[in-house]
Amino acid sequence: MTATLVTNNRNTGAWLVLLLAGVFEVGYALSVGGSQGFSILSWSISALVFFLLTLFCLSVALKRIDVGIGYAVWAGIGSVGAAALGPVFFDETLTPARAFWLAVIIAGVVWLKLADSPKLETKSKAAMLGATQP
Repeated sequence: MTATLVTNNRNTGAWLVLLLAGVFEVGYALSVGGSQGFSILSWSISALVFFLLTLFCLSVALKRIDVGIGYAVWAGIGSVGAAALGPVFFDETLTPARAFWLAVIIAGVVWLKLADSPKLETKSKAAMLGATQP
């Protein structure tokens, strides 16, 4: 029980760092868009800073989270954030169809997080063991 609690606390920290990496990814995506092909210095510097921050946080988070899951969540946060904030910073539109599909991405990210839950893992392992025993 104690080992599960310690692992859960470590994973919670990793998920928080992954969330931060996603926020930095949104900043990076918006900065790259604003840089207009890296021709505007202030946006270009911002993109470089966000790029370094997002990669650092992502690499820290992936010490505790599976790479496939962590990368999918990171990319999902980045794409949803950039699509949602693009109309705020730039001349972009968020149509109902785009909003729907962004909601699908958010739902997928939530399910991936739930799939990493220690309780769910324990139940899955117990179910698999029960199914393999005569």
